[in-house]
Amino acid sequence: RLVESGGDLVQPGGSLRLSCTSSGRAFSAKAMGWYRQGPGNTRDLVAQITAGGQTDYADSVKGRFTISRNKAWNTVYLQMTSLRPDDTAVYVCNAKVGSVAIWGQGTQVTVSS
Repeated sequence: RLVESGGDLVQPGGSLRLSCTSSGRAFSAKAMGWYRQGPGNTRDLVAQITAGGQTDYADSVKGRFTISRNKAWNTVYLQMTSLRPDDTAVYVCNAKVGSVAIWGQGTQVTVSS
């Protein structure tokens, strides 16, 4: 089970840090990441980090967002800076375990003045 936290209402130009922690039975993920959930429950990749530490970002967030993880590899963070109104979305955590994708419930980020 993945549990997200850190979503909030923030003004344009502000910063937020999201956290996603795996709880319950331990698992070994190949990668963990963050997606934005849009209309119709579509999900677009925001950032991903692999077990080996490789990172990948959507073009729209490069230079503004940073994904990182803890040493235990059970928590990932998304540091978001220079937030814009179009960053507003539900941010959903994902873990790839073998061929299975595990999803969190999501945390709301709203960027508005």
